[in-house]
Amino acid sequence: MKPRIVVPIVAPEAYEALMNLEKYNAKTSVTTTHKELIKIRASQINGCAFCINMHTADARKYGETEKRIYLLSSWREADVYTEEEKAILALTEQITMISNHVSDEVYQNAANLFDEKYLAEIIVIIITINSWNRLAIATGSRAA
Repeated sequence: MKPRIVVPIVAPEAYEALMNLEKYNAKTSVTTTHKELIKIRASQINGCAFCINMHTADARKYGETEKRIYLLSSWREADVYTEEEKAILALTEQITMISNHVSDEVYQNAANLFDEKYLAEIIVIIITINSWNRLAIATGSRAA
């Protein structure tokens, strides 16, 4: 692949805006486990090897098990995720594949399990990782 642009160099203000979203996400009440499940699952759907590699390593560092990481792409058939985690994963999938829209059922299930602030924070984290996935894929970032 030919070298592509490096956004932090050619558009530092845009990159800083994404970094500011990350700073916000770091301060939310969303658990580390929930954050990493979101980041890994969205990255799997988007085919972002760079982000899958980064976030599976981060998840392990924060105590996530290999089994739960391996089963993440088929979470519906695995009984290692909580009801809350399954709601988050369903929401992550539907926001990531936004052309199919977010169903009332998936949204309402999450809204029943989380207060409004936590739900808003989850949504912003999902949106953020999708932005990072698209940036990494568009600029040809590779997994190490």
